[in-house]
Amino acid sequence: MTEEEIIARFRANENPSADTLGIEVTAYDRPLNRVTLLCHASRAHCHSIEGHPKGGIVQGGFVTGWLDAAMAHACIARSEFSVGVPSLEIKVSFLLPAHPGLYHAYGWITRWGRRISFMEAELRDDKGTIIARASSTAALVHTKKD
Repeated sequence: MTEEEIIARFRANENPSADTLGIEVTAYDRPLNRVTLLCHASRAHCHSIEGHPKGGIVQGGFVTGWLDAAMAHACIARSEFSVGVPSLEIKVSFLLPAHPGLYHAYGWITRWGRRISFMEAELRDDKGTIIARASSTAALVHTKKD
């Protein structure tokens, strides 16, 4: 599959959580094993809204979800949709608060084994500032290719 075909397949078959998280796949770089997600942070993703000058602070679980989704999409893309990737562990470092707006989550593979994948991700705002970083270990559950 080409990079464009992988992106098209993600867009045609997004899982239901993509709507809740407000994410969409925008790029896949095969040589880097890296997926880029556009994350639409809304007030519905926030706590601390009342009187907040930037409309609130995105709840950390959503930030974690964006990073986790970027890493999982990187594995799925690399396998050309032949693996599921249940998380075994995930660590997130929150460096700055996220607010309503647009963000990019980048997820990539640091080590690919037969049964386990090690991944990293970062969330950046529209100016390129790093908001959060993550590392994760996931099982590679092989499925049938279409």
